[in-house]
Amino acid sequence: MRPVTRTTQTRKSPAVRATALGLAALLAWTVQGLAGAPADAGPSDTGLKGAIDEILTDPRLDGGAAGVVVADATTGATLYQRDGGDRLMPASNTKIPTSVAAMALLGPDHRFRTEVLATGRRYADTLHGDLYLRGTGDPTTLAADYDRLAARVAAAGVRRVTGRLVADDTRFDANRLGRSWAADDESSYYSAQISALTLAPDTDYDSGTVIVEAAAAGAPGQRPAVTLTPRNDYVRVDNRATTVGSGRPDTLTIERAHGTNTLVISGEIPVGASPTKEWITVDEPTGYATAVFADALAAHGVRVEGPTRLGLRTPASARPVAAHESMPLRQLMHPFMKLSNNMHAEALTKAVGYEVSGSGSWDAGLAAVGAYLEKEGVDTSRLRQADGSGLSRMNLFPAGQLAALLLAVQDAPWYADWYASLPVACDPDRLVGGTLRRRMCDTPAALNARAKTGTLTGASALSGYVTDAAGRRLVYSVVLNNHLASSVKDVEDAIVVTLASSDTAAGAITEVAPRAERRAAPPAAPLECGWLKPEAPC
Repeated sequence: MRPVTRTTQTRKSPAVRATALGLAALLAWTVQGLAGAPADAGPSDTGLKGAIDEILTDPRLDGGAAGVVVADATTGATLYQRDGGDRLMPASNTKIPTSVAAMALLGPDHRFRTEVLATGRRYADTLHGDLYLRGTGDPTTLAADYDRLAARVAAAGVRRVTGRLVADDTRFDANRLGRSWAADDESSYYSAQISALTLAPDTDYDSGTVIVEAAAAGAPGQRPAVTLTPRNDYVRVDNRATTVGSGRPDTLTIERAHGTNTLVISGEIPVGASPTKEWITVDEPTGYATAVFADALAAHGVRVEGPTRLGLRTPASARPVAAHESMPLRQLMHPFMKLSNNMHAEALTKAVGYEVSGSGSWDAGLAAVGAYLEKEGVDTSRLRQADGSGLSRMNLFPAGQLAALLLAVQDAPWYADWYASLPVACDPDRLVGGTLRRRMCDTPAALNARAKTGTLTGASALSGYVTDAAGRRLVYSVVLNNHLASSVKDVEDAIVVTLASSDTAAGAITEVAPRAERRAAPPAAPLECGWLKPEAPC
């Protein structure tokens, strides 16, 4: 690991130091009301305040809560605030503090390492000892990577292991699920278990999941054909589904039975229908990764005679045989942030905990994130972070503190790499536009605004950067809660497009009303669009 050491105070420019003073004023503003404005000021006011206040009168927000802050990205001066100190559920905007802390504390060049090590003695092609597979938390390891590790073991001349295959996942603790994650998300790929030794089935790097595809048989009455990616015997398929005649409803479902690795395929799929494809979590990802590696060893002619054991620490005397390194963190940030990958956030949280305190736990990781936020001037007494991803509904962040963080990190040495990982409005490439790729199209915000999205049922957020019509760079944070509508994304978009369309310094404000018909995509589901497979209407 390559820790990055820097003293926050010494790297701050005068403008950024002024930012801290402006943010302190913002907190006072939140309590006392907008300076110089009457207490009952409303949408009739002119300028930016009136425009954004008008947008926030959208009836879908009636009875809900809205925290909105806009600031000058260069000076930190607050241009607009509405309840910016209120603690609201940020959903995936929680990934903002997690990601910047990971870049600062692990460093942009950090790579996760997965190793194969051996104990005992080697005679000819026989290892009289144990083979250890040790992980350090890489959420991007593919079946192909485990295959290459197995090939290297064979290339090293090992053909027979008299002992065991041991999986060492002890870099992280044994707590697999985050605090207050919903029980009914057990099968859902965005709620996969966290382990220091895991496997992703695809290059979205959805670690801890297996892809299950069920295709209709050629004739009614037959079972659908089921395939797994990667192929493995760690999960068991219970295929109860039936192929029915063409034109019948498609009711096929795929779920993992509670507390097991049994994938239950049920319902009906008509002849000629498109296959049903689901990303399903596995129970105990350490065992899953180890089973795939064991199959790869066998395929490369390496026979392990002993049993497989999970969760044992590799002895200090073990000798390295093969290793795989992940992409650097600056590159990993892209699938993480663009696609809002929860499992990346949680792996990085535990990795930060290990880096800072030697404990790969949520408690240690969140403590390290919190300490970093404090160094950046964020008032952590005003927020609660319960996980790394925002899947927990216990997370509470004021929009003002998210804006403060976005302002503070702009002069960090890794900022350009982190900024590049934010989704870009209306860029159609899913690894550039990400969860914003179908939003704010045909507006001045297109290919301009960058932001982290966030969505849970009743919670929506958008925080990032945009350049206004006169070239002024702005920071914004919009956090909306307790709405009953399935989506309020076009309310967020209207605020950002208003900023992009206006000359905020001159006071020439072009208000854009929230209009769902502006969006090219169907209404959003009440979950982060990047979490909906196979292709979400982001």
